[in-house]
Amino acid sequence: MRHILSGVAVAATLILGAAQPTIAQNLFAPVVYINDKAVTRYEVQQRMRFMQILGSPADEAGAEDALVLDRLRMYAAQQLGIEVTDQGLQTGLEEFASRAGMSAAQFTAALEQSGVEPQAYRDFVRAGVAWRAVIRQRLLPQLNVTDAEIDQEMKRQIETPIIDRVLLSELIIPTPPGQEQAAMDRANAIAASQPNEAQFAAAARQYSAAGSAAAGGRLNWVALDNLPPSLRPVLTNLSTGQITQPLTVPGAVVLFFMRDSQGTLRPGAKEQVLEYMTLRMPSASEAAQLAARTRSCDDLYVQAGSEAAPMVNRQTQSQNAIPTLIATRLASMDDDEAGIVNYGNAADVVVLCSRQPALLAEAQADVATTALPDDGVEAAVPDQQGIPSREMVREDIFNRKANAAAEAYLAELRADAVIRRP
Repeated sequence: MRHILSGVAVAATLILGAAQPTIAQNLFAPVVYINDKAVTRYEVQQRMRFMQILGSPADEAGAEDALVLDRLRMYAAQQLGIEVTDQGLQTGLEEFASRAGMSAAQFTAALEQSGVEPQAYRDFVRAGVAWRAVIRQRLLPQLNVTDAEIDQEMKRQIETPIIDRVLLSELIIPTPPGQEQAAMDRANAIAASQPNEAQFAAAARQYSAAGSAAAGGRLNWVALDNLPPSLRPVLTNLSTGQITQPLTVPGAVVLFFMRDSQGTLRPGAKEQVLEYMTLRMPSASEAAQLAARTRSCDDLYVQAGSEAAPMVNRQTQSQNAIPTLIATRLASMDDDEAGIVNYGNAADVVVLCSRQPALLAEAQADVATTALPDDGVEAAVPDQQGIPSREMVREDIFNRKANAAAEAYLAELRADAVIRRP
């Protein structure tokens, strides 16, 4: 599920419980068919109750849609001959329950106390286990992550400031016994409206029980390290002007609105490592003619000719190790652009091959370099604070591609399915 909850929040909801849905007539009557597989009203009510416990939006339409998607997942598994074994299902049940700090048996018992039948939990997990098998068999073999994609993502992370302070507004809706679902519904409605700062402030003044309500929920700047660890990733994933999904805590449902954030760059993030080429020419005019003909780094060897090509000097150096005149010329150049440095009695043709953050260059163990050990690269990389390895970045990109492919395939299954109501 996309909505990520802490184990504490799930466990607290299970203990406190929430409002029971109204039991309708014809409880086991089908409400919708998906490829001739029925979803009953009872299943919808059970899923709605299950979603309430997980802290997800829990209206009837959302629960029905979730069940439709599960039927499509099981249909895809059936088409591929995938079956969920008892052992596979039990592993899935244990893994999901562990998110709430429980065993599968404990989680099932807690669900029963809150009005959710064990079969509803088992069906939910079975669809998830089957869908993962579908993704592995059908989609993952088609996915690939290139080195260029890894470089681009690592460069983005290196050049993105690390958030260390946030400016938040809060909205805390109390949940007295018996009113938990009403509070969650209100919080979901506020979050779904995607309010701007003024609208969030108006909602906080109307609904919040916090002392900040009179100020529209506005808080002062707070250091990220002073916030609970479980809350930090939720907030750092917000952009300015965005609101969190409802967060359940004992006795309340909480919303946060990000008004602003501040951060600092990693040490060494501004330092660059450049790969470039130089070729000394007898005069500025000859250098200018050669530079005008050169279209890339590799092309310099061709344009210089067989006699001059061995004199081409190609190297990788940090900025502070490059001679000043050459470094100044490279500063305004793009990749594969050629220029000249005129010394009066001679001139250098200079071609920039690439530039990248020093931290990225250091992280690439296989980067070839002709620079000497004391060229300054090490000094440019004093601390790789928080930089993931290439394998971690590759895995993250791969997972994002897999999620996107899975969503696209699920949409395709839905478009091709026969969905009808009785």
